[in-house]
Amino acid sequence: MTISAGIQPQVQPKNYLTINQLNHSYRAGKPILKDINISIEQPGIIAIIGPSGTGKSTLLRCINRLITPTTGEILFQHSDLVKVQGKALRHLRRQIGMVFQEYNLVERLSVIENVLTGRLGYMNAWQAWRRKFLQEDIDRAFELLHHVGLTDFATQRADSLSGGQRQRVGIARALMQNPHILLADEPTSSLDPKTAVEIMELMDTLAASKGIPTLVNIHDVKLAQRFAKRIIGMSGGRIVYDGPAQGITDSHLKEIYGGESWLV
Repeated sequence: MTISAGIQPQVQPKNYLTINQLNHSYRAGKPILKDINISIEQPGIIAIIGPSGTGKSTLLRCINRLITPTTGEILFQHSDLVKVQGKALRHLRRQIGMVFQEYNLVERLSVIENVLTGRLGYMNAWQAWRRKFLQEDIDRAFELLHHVGLTDFATQRADSLSGGQRQRVGIARALMQNPHILLADEPTSSLDPKTAVEIMELMDTLAASKGIPTLVNIHDVKLAQRFAKRIIGMSGGRIVYDGPAQGITDSHLKEIYGGESWLV
């Protein structure tokens, strides 16, 4: 799908995700997340910025229920992710794509097999164990490899790829889930500047073409401003800025990161 530059389709607000009064502590009395409130009603990239240790990764892990929040609610697909368990939770989690900082690929498997693992949440245990994928899923996996520019690498082992190529495989795998929302935890932190821009361009294009919101934890503020429609700035486990990417100022950045000697 080709997206014409400068043409932005009119998107009606939709309740993709609502987070209310979310708190999380790994140890009693030491909260990592403090009264987080976020409403996501538009597709596209939303960048989450803030210093290390402020809870950005914890927030994403709460959203996809890799961890269970201490208190609060996460409303997604008419359910509260904090409360659901078992089969209902598995059903909801397969609709939340995740791109990991360290790629999280199965190194000994081929690129196409890694992409196909994005369908495991839709298969029964016997099918998953045998990796018995439907032909339509295989066709879809090859289509996604084409979109991320890795068609020629389909049969190569994952451990033979560069960092940027591995991250592209991770993005394709997440999209194999047909997610309603995509989460990306520091997807560019291990990449050189050129490759980091390419990965952000890819996620921006795919988020627009699929019509889904993409929450990206990112340290590079300029990269966030370049690609995100909205920036959420966190400091000390709280949200201290939530607004347009181009609306963030040096004053906001000082509040988020503290000090000013690092500002250019």
